[in-house]
Amino acid sequence: MLGEYPIEGRGAAEIAASVERAVGAGELRPGQPLPPLRELATRLGVNPNTVAAAYRTLRERGVIETSGRRGSRIRPKPATTGREELRVEVPAGGRDLAAGNPDPALLPRLAPALAAAAEEGDRRPVLYGDDPVDPDLVRVARAELDADGVPDGPLTVTSGSLDAIERVLAAHLKPGDAVAVEDPGWGSVLDLVPALGLRTVPVGVDDDGPSPDDLRRALESGARALIVTDRAQNPTGASVTAARARALRAVLREHPQTLLIEDDHGHGIVGLPLHPLAGTTRHWAVVRSASKAYGPDLRVAVLAGDPVTIDRVRGRQRLGPGWVSLLLQRTVVRLWTQGAVDRTAVAKAYGARRDALVGALAERGVASHGRSGMNVWVPVPDETGAVARLVQRGWGVAPGARFRLNSGPAIRITISTLTEKDIGPLAEAVAAAVRPSPARVYG
Repeated sequence: MLGEYPIEGRGAAEIAASVERAVGAGELRPGQPLPPLRELATRLGVNPNTVAAAYRTLRERGVIETSGRRGSRIRPKPATTGREELRVEVPAGGRDLAAGNPDPALLPRLAPALAAAAEEGDRRPVLYGDDPVDPDLVRVARAELDADGVPDGPLTVTSGSLDAIERVLAAHLKPGDAVAVEDPGWGSVLDLVPALGLRTVPVGVDDDGPSPDDLRRALESGARALIVTDRAQNPTGASVTAARARALRAVLREHPQTLLIEDDHGHGIVGLPLHPLAGTTRHWAVVRSASKAYGPDLRVAVLAGDPVTIDRVRGRQRLGPGWVSLLLQRTVVRLWTQGAVDRTAVAKAYGARRDALVGALAERGVASHGRSGMNVWVPVPDETGAVARLVQRGWGVAPGARFRLNSGPAIRITISTLTEKDIGPLAEAVAAAVRPSPARVYG
């Protein structure tokens, strides 16, 4: 028995399900050790191989981790308790700068484009067996990818960036394989990798993108894949520069079998140029989502890649959802081609808010990062204390723990809805929140 929770079952599937239920219910906590194989087998009256199979299933599902003589334990962030659970409750009347949403005022009206796409659907209904990718979307997306230097290759469509990343990883890797990920990085990716039974290998990030030295160490240690955010990196705002891209390509050329996945979710909201790494390795993928520029509910992303990767993704889609709604694809085409979003103006608006906050923090002696995108990353000495003090002053920010593996404590501030009047009070509140608490004197 672990605490008050008994692991149950006679078969491997039953034992694994018992542990996973307990994790989901909070009865088994992150970091809590599991019984040694033979001990649990004796307790349950089953063959040790049965428990070994159960533990293997739990590892592949990202629920537990095993470390040699230390045995098996519940993962610090198991798949059933994702990082999004690390939420901050913003008090009534406070400002939520934690959610990471775009500014609704900068999003286009969807009704006209959806109505036009629906009318086209009435004239040409989509039927089973039709091409799952709208040819106009392919044409428009391919032209922009060409202009940005992304290598030629087939395209498909997925339900957002995370769906694309999951499908590409599943197309090439097997449970137990290691994936190099940005640290700090997108919390959903940091959860997704172990949920697929894969191992994360952290790669440090600065304002110019992933560290080439860290990447080299990760690949030399056996990482089989790399996930990179080209621009508007979440949470730091990093954007891969031309010089950094050259350095990263040089490392990747030493490991041509690496699966490379580039997430360009900043497309449409960032004024900085793209410096793609694609084409350096045998298998690669570049994904562009419509969510940030056109609305989070438009679950459409264009995925470009080498022929083998795209063929595998398409094949697996056919066995699952089939395709992403052509109605949504045609809506995105209209938004994209009819200038529904003034990309230059949007990038300028987010840039002005971001730069204003970074500058105001610097004036108060607080270092921060935010080269592109909708977030500012502020390293802090005491993450929990900083978040709590800001909430007390009416500002809800995201704890850095949602985005970190080995990197230091920090907070993420989403600047998308900040006004000019907000900058000074927010910067003052952050400066006060990150200062060490005064020492208490007793006696």
